[in-house]
Amino acid sequence: TRAQIVAFLWRAAGSPVVNYLMPFTDVDEGAYYAEAVRWAASTGIATGLTETTFGTNDVCTRAQAATMIYRYAQAQGKGFTGAWMFLLPFTDVPEWAYESVAWCYMNGVTTGVSETAFAPRNDCTRAQIVAFLYRASGDDASNLKLRFTDVPANAWCAEAVAWAVSKGITNGTTAT
Repeated sequence: TRAQIVAFLWRAAGSPVVNYLMPFTDVDEGAYYAEAVRWAASTGIATGLTETTFGTNDVCTRAQAATMIYRYAQAQGKGFTGAWMFLLPFTDVPEWAYESVAWCYMNGVTTGVSETAFAPRNDCTRAQIVAFLYRASGDDASNLKLRFTDVPANAWCAEAVAWAVSKGITNGTTAT
């Protein structure tokens, strides 16, 4: 969900506390993601679906995930600077997400679902979000071990999940 990705990004940033008036009426102040949404909105990493709705339980799309990850990278001094031009092999990336998808693609954060399609409106799963974050980090987690029974050691996302757990970004939906 949109709440999950901002919570993951917030934890990756060290869980900063910000003084920012929450404009979103659908964010319960007691929810695990409330401070993450406040931080993401205050830094421009995420915006609401409207001025007063964040969309906490809405699915996070691939384009939204790429955009939030790119804005997070920009907040760390990464991202494109000055004039740039990059022609993506994908024909379906909306203009509002083009720069973000281009940066993510160029930096190995994500690829398309085919040679010519990014599928920007497709749902982005927890595993995909964690994989995108792991790739964006540039860290090596090949020596980390998983403790989850629902993520086999040879799963495509196993290394990313192990990294996210080791960094305190996620802890799974259960202990195992």
